Amino acid sequence: MASTGLQLMGLVLALLGWVCGALVCAAPLWRVSAFVGGELVIAQVLWEGLWMNCLSQTTGQIQCKTYDSTLALPMFTQAARSLTVLSLLLCLLAIILGVSGAKCTHCMGDNNQDTKARLGRIAGVLFIVAGLAYLIPICGTAYAIIRDFYDPNIAAPLKRELGPALYLGWGASILLLVGGSLLHVGSPPPGARAMPIIGRPAKDSQQTVATGQVKQQEKSFV
Repeated sequence: MASTGLQLMGLVLALLGWVCGALVCAAPLWRVSAFVGGELVIAQVLWEGLWMNCLSQTTGQIQCKTYDSTLALPMFTQAARSLTVLSLLLCLLAIILGVSGAKCTHCMGDNNQDTKARLGRIAGVLFIVAGLAYLIPICGTAYAIIRDFYDPNIAAPLKRELGPALYLGWGASILLLVGGSLLHVGSPPPGARAMPIIGRPAKDSQQTVATGQVKQQEKSFV
């Protein structure tokens, strides 16, 4: 029962991480305009993401535009796109394997517990790999923003701040890592079930030795 609870908790956390990761991938809130030096027009805020950038005004109007050319983007942005999409696809595969390998489901029948345990462990590893892959573009983007912000050679209108999508991305990565770890721990290997049975003869032998000593003491008193 404890392993089943770990599996369910791991799947739920990993599923939440996958949903948050999809939102972060689509949201144009990775970079936000930095108001430094009083040179930027406060009436407009520029948002930048992996797929589009948006211009928000104080009047409430928001204009978004997708990037015209993928090849014209910086290499890091292209790599970030690839890693985020790869991470989401790995999560989708891990969800399918995790649901099939969960003990509380009957996708593969009740007689294939060893195969279901392997699927659960593979799903946990895939979630962990997806979480690590998702951390790379998030941390890389944050590092580039902080580096450019404190660079005196970059003009103030070109400086950016950390967008809310980065914080949500860190949370999604943590959910994927924790969920994958719980799912992996909650899916013991096929040979783990025989361990409690091996310990029974030792306990029985100890009990027989103890009963034999008690009988010898009773005979001595008689």
